[in-house]
Parts: sequence; C-alpha cells; structure tokens
Amino acid sequence: MEACDCFETHANQDDLLVKYQYISDALIALAYFSIPLELIYFVNKSAFFPYKWVLMQFGAFIILCGATHFINLWMFFNHSKVVAIVMTIAKVSCAAVSCATALMLVHIIPDLLSVKNRELFLKKKADELDREMGLILTQEETGRHVRMLTHEIRSTLDRHTILRTTLVELGKTLCLDECALWMPSQSGLYLQLSHTLSHKIQVGSSVPINLPIINQLFNSAQAMHIPHTCPLAKIGPPVGGRYAPPEVVSVRVPLLHLSNFQGSDWSDLSGKGYAIMVLILPTDGARKWRDHELELVEVVADQVAVALSHAAILEESMHARDQLIEQNFALDKARQEAEMAVHARNDFLAVMNHEMRTPMHAIISLSSLLLETELSPEQRVMIETILKSSNLVATLISDVLDLSRLEDGSLLLENEPFTLQAIFEEVISLIKPIASVKKLSTNLILSADLPAYAIGDEKRLMQTILNIMGNAVKFTKEGHVSIIASIMKPESLRELPSPDFYPVPSDNHFYLCVQVKDTGCGIHTQDIPFLFTKFVQPRTGAQRNHSGAGLGLALCKRFVGLMGGCIWIESEGIEKGCTASFIIRLGICNGPSSSSGSMALRLAAKSQTRPWNW
Repeated sequence: MEACDCFETHANQDDLLVKYQYISDALIALAYFSIPLELIYFVNKSAFFPYKWVLMQFGAFIILCGATHFINLWMFFNHSKVVAIVMTIAKVSCAAVSCATALMLVHIIPDLLSVKNRELFLKKKADELDREMGLILTQEETGRHVRMLTHEIRSTLDRHTILRTTLVELGKTLCLDECALWMPSQSGLYLQLSHTLSHKIQVGSSVPINLPIINQLFNSAQAMHIPHTCPLAKIGPPVGGRYAPPEVVSVRVPLLHLSNFQGSDWSDLSGKGYAIMVLILPTDGARKWRDHELELVEVVADQVAVALSHAAILEESMHARDQLIEQNFALDKARQEAEMAVHARNDFLAVMNHEMRTPMHAIISLSSLLLETELSPEQRVMIETILKSSNLVATLISDVLDLSRLEDGSLLLENEPFTLQAIFEEVISLIKPIASVKKLSTNLILSADLPAYAIGDEKRLMQTILNIMGNAVKFTKEGHVSIIASIMKPESLRELPSPDFYPVPSDNHFYLCVQVKDTGCGIHTQDIPFLFTKFVQPRTGAQRNHSGAGLGLALCKRFVGLMGGCIWIESEGIEKGCTASFIIRLGICNGPSSSSGSMALRLAAKSQTRPWNW
C-alpha cells in the first residue's frame, strides 16, 4: 500500500496563500501610510481648501486601516496575546473613525454639490461677461469705424465729395462688393443712381419711386435686408469663380430739405426728403451681415445727412454772400450816383439862388419904391400883387436851398453867444407892420426867469420863429397873435406830447419853450401830421385858400431837430385858432461876451429882410 501525500499538498497550498496574503497586507499597509502623506502635502501646498479637518479625519481613517493591515502581518506567525489586543484596538478604532467619516460625508456631500453649482453659476457668469466684453469690443470697433468715417465725411463741405467719400470708406470698412446711392429725380417720380463704388450698376439708371420696397425703406429708419433681385441692387453675376446670391442691405439717407439752397440741382424734397443707399456684400457667399455692421450703416447714413445739410447751408450762405456782394456793389454805385446827383442839385440850387436872389431883391425894392409914389388904385393893386409874388418867390428860393443843405447834411449850426430876448423883439418888429395891415394885435410874453443871453444858432432860431409867426399872421383874419417864451422846467419835460423826444437835463444847458398862439382859422386834427411834410398842405379848412410851397414848417422841424428839440401844433378845430410850440436846447451864457456879433447878425437879418410864407 502506497503512502498518501494529500495532506502535504494541502499544506503547501495553504502556505502559498498565506505568503500571498502576507505580501498583500504589506503592500496595503504601505499604500495606506503613503496616502496621508500625500494629502498632507496637498493641503500644505493649497492656498485655500475649505474642509481641512475632514481630510485630517479621513487621513486618520486611512492610517488606522493601514495599521490594521500592518499589525495583521504578525498574525501569520505565532503571536502573543498582546498582538491580538493591539490588533483588536486598531480594528475598533478604524471602525469608529470609518463610521464617523461616513456620517460626516452625508453632511459634506450637499455642500460639495453646492460648490459645484456655484462653480457652474460662476462659469455661466464668466461666459456672459465674455459675451458682454465681446459686445463692448464690437461696439468700440464700430465706434472707431464711425469716428473714422465721420472724420472722412466731414473733411469736406462739397456735396459730391461727401457722397463719394462715404461710398469709398464704407467699401473699405465693410469689404463691400458694391455700394450705390440713389437720389430723387427733379420731378420726384423716380430715383436715379447718382454715385456708385464699383460701377456694377450703370450710373443714371432710374427706378420708379412708388415701388413697395422703396416705400418700406422710406418708412423705416433702420437698415433693411432687401432681395438681391431688387431693381435697386440688381448686378450681374461674376465672370468666373463660385457664385452665390449676395446679401444686400439698404438704408434711407435724410436729405434735410436741401432745396432751400438757391440754385441746387436737386429736386424739392419737402415731401419725400430721402435718398437710398444700397450696400452689397461679395458674391462668394462667405460673409453675412452682422448686427454691429448694420448699426454702423445706420449711423453713417445719419452722419451723411448731417454733412449734406452743412454743405447745403454753406452753399446757400456762399450764394447769399455773392448776392450780397453784388447788391452792395450796386447799392454803392447807386449811392455814389445819388451823391453826385445831390451835389449837382445843390450846386445848381446855390447858383440859381445866388443868381435869382439879386433880381428878385431888385424887383422887391423897386416895387416898394413904386408903392411910395402917387399911383392910381388899379396901379397900386398891381404893384402890391407884384410885391407879394416877389416875396413868395424869394421865400421859396431860400427855403429850397436850406432844405437841400439839410438833406445832404452840409448845413452846420453855429454855436455862439447871442442876446436871447432881442431875437423876440426883432421878430415882433418885423411882423408888426404886416399884422397892422390886417388889423391884428401882436403880443410878446417873456417869462421872468428867461435869461438875457444864450449860446446857440441865433440865425436859425430867428428863422424858425419868423416862419411860425408868418404862418400865424397869414392864417388869422382877426384877433391877435402872441409869442410866449419860457424856460422848460424838468418836471414839465416828462409831459411833452412828442413820444420820440427824450430831453436830458444838464448843468450847462437849458430848454427854451416858445409858443405862438393865434385866433386864426384853425385846422382839423387829422391834418396836423401833414403840416411838417415838405411840399404838402392840408386839403381841408381855410388853409387850402392860401398860397404857399409847403416848406416853412418842414424847415422849422428840421432846424428844431438840429437844435436838440421838438415841435408840435395843437388846434381844437376849424375857426378855433392854433398853438404852435417848439422846444430847443441852448447853452447857458453868463454875459454878453459876443453881443457885437449878435448885433451884427440882427442887422444882417434886417438888411436882408428875410420874408416868410404867405
């Protein structure tokens, strides 16, 4: 009977299994001890980690697990009870730590998931920020292109240069295959192609303005996609290469009433003040219109409208300037001719006045001498008629000369001291003989505060008073004629009937008020404004029965105005008399420093026998 070796075979297999377990436990223990070291290194190197205490707990669990496997190596040999106790303590501790770690992970996992959600949220926000940054960069790029195009467009004020520059710059910026501008025709019934970039559409082509697509463009302020087969964008296919229908965009361009420019070659655009700009991308189909490019086109269209309006305003202002230059040249020429005519007239009047005055004075003198001789009644009437007519002609000659000198500004007032009261006395002495013939009484009333001397033009003051007194005597049949002279008080200056007269009180001047009252025929209120118009006389009342040239009061008004005053006439109606008043400004004189000169003027006035209006 042979011996059985089964037990040895089983023993050898068990030893082999034990060796494998021994080696495995050693490797597991080594791995368990190395993992905490790696975690400790990671935590130390990490700048921020929210669950360090969890890692420490997890590391303790791994160390205990490794310790159990490491202690288990002694369990394969004969071991003492101490080893078994240590093994038991290690396994109990590992079990406790593992359970605590498992329970803790139940609470930590939701936090870790929320961290993941926040991470996704932050990632989403980061993507949105990236998109916004892309949009901002796109807007900045669009703004840069707009500024560049605006600078190029506004670098000139010629309309055609503006439009040509716009098409060229848009073609460069947007890489366009074609860019065209359609303008309204003169009749306003068609759109005509006025400018093009690549000349793929024939310049001068026209399309009806009442097409539906054109009405849509006119009614929208935004850039619109239009079909490539539209008459506004119809171009032929390329000769070679791949062809795809291009994308076409069109936008309206406001023309801002350019017809206000005189001489503009564009039609009246008050009804439809728009042009249409068409932009065509390349025909290879590789590009599409983007939103920021459409915004760029809309902004450029508005800038073109503004530039065109500025150009039209400039052209209009230049045209108006040229017209003004021509008008000013014509006016200057007419002024020179008028001045030459005025000078020639004045020279003629001066010569005629001088040449006619001598024979007229001779006629007046001889007539006066004839009246002193013995004449029959018929002869006396004829001589008186001759004398009256001669006085009238002499007065007219002198008045016309004075008026011409006043109109061309050659009449200068004198500013010399004179005896003020003596002027009124001389006027009365000159008027009294004529008034006595008509049996009129003359009165002179001088206020107590009237100074004896003044500074001004004595001759023109006397001429003004004589004219007014002569009119008063002429238009008074019975009654009296009075002269009242006084100084105008400051409080009375504010109550004057003339609204255009603004007296200014001064320490070196005073205002003389002279009133001439009569009991004559009077005048209608509506006729008073015509009294101071030259060569015009009232057509109502008793004045129309009297002769005269209508220059006396017109001259008086001019003289009074030159002397810084005003004149007016008041009347309550027909047959109720008149009051002629005037105010002039005279200088204050404290003594008769030039009384001899004043007397000389009075003697000259007497020798000349200045006549008045009859």
